[in-house]
Amino acid sequence: MNHSALSERAAAYLATEDQFGAHNYHPLPVVLERGEGVFLYDVDGKKYYDFLSGYSAVNQGHCHPTIIAALVKQAQQLTLTSRAFHNNLLGEYSKFITQYFGYDKVLPMNTGVEGGETAIKLARRWAYTKKNVPENQAKIIFAEGNFWGRTLAAISSSTDPSSYKGFGPFMPGFELVPYNDLIALEKALQDGNVAAFMVEPIQGEAGVVLPNEGYLTGVRKLCNQYNVLFIADEIQTGLARTGKMLACDHEGVRPDILILGKALSGGTLPVSAVLADNHIMMNIHPGEHGSTYGGNPLACAVAMASLQVLKDENMAENATIMGELFRNELAKLNSPLITTIRGKGLLNAIVIQHENPDASWDLCLALKENGLLAKPTHGDKIRFAPPLIITKTQILESVDIIHHSLLSIG
Repeated sequence: MNHSALSERAAAYLATEDQFGAHNYHPLPVVLERGEGVFLYDVDGKKYYDFLSGYSAVNQGHCHPTIIAALVKQAQQLTLTSRAFHNNLLGEYSKFITQYFGYDKVLPMNTGVEGGETAIKLARRWAYTKKNVPENQAKIIFAEGNFWGRTLAAISSSTDPSSYKGFGPFMPGFELVPYNDLIALEKALQDGNVAAFMVEPIQGEAGVVLPNEGYLTGVRKLCNQYNVLFIADEIQTGLARTGKMLACDHEGVRPDILILGKALSGGTLPVSAVLADNHIMMNIHPGEHGSTYGGNPLACAVAMASLQVLKDENMAENATIMGELFRNELAKLNSPLITTIRGKGLLNAIVIQHENPDASWDLCLALKENGLLAKPTHGDKIRFAPPLIITKTQILESVDIIHHSLLSIG
């Protein structure tokens, strides 16, 4: 690993991590130690715009004072009881989040991928209990290009070799259809053993791939027609990121099962949630699914504060306005290196065209040098997703950094 461009202090941190940590990530060579609002600071005190937001976990901004206050207050009282006992916050949180999104019940988990696993278990149980699918025959349909984590179940639905290659055998009962293709979806749903279709309203890890307008409406209609559950993976697209509280809200569709995570804690600790109505949720009984940390008091306190902040500070509206400004200003650059600018709200991406296959990585290194942090995804794509509190002045400064960085890589 080449640490030549780093300070001695930063290089020492990287060397220690390299020696003692698994090599399962390829981060940008920057060592961060502090965050505030839309900014991150490295161990040498250099300031950066954060245009990844922890993969949309930090929608509310780094160390949001209201969220941190809730975290600290609860951390000094009670952090974990396990679900062997009741705690005084789980009921309050369950009422808060179900009323917030309009569902009967919530099943609290920790990580996003656990949310996905939970949704699939709920769908399979519903299929056996309510749809009379023969035992062990339930199928879940996914869209090609999906990403919902790297557990064995999650990679079993993946079309990305870097996720699944060398990790088989895979979970049975998973099938794939092309994303944004209602004809293929209808064909798949005609199989009476299909329990659910699980889809991201906008595919995040695939490079912020937006479906045609009307796709989600079509998905909802087909799922109704064939008695199949519509599972929306809103872990990255939800919680005001795309300019609505949920990306599904852009088409006014209501999924049967809603998966949330990431910004549900404002980036402070892993908190995820699966929401559904009673006819789906109440098929699972005590002892059949759970988690030691799921629904812990600390998570409940933080999640309520994180959700409240989104509404109190009108973050969805700001995401819409700032997202449009950002895409328009990027387009004005007329950079020959950018072939595509796409996105919704503050979930955006560019596609880079260059004879150098590492151009997008090189651009991210240049961005880092110039004070903005972003990360390539799938080779030629770079996601731009700053915290939702970003201002007009900050957007313009950030586009200026992107402009100078593009010029530096030619």
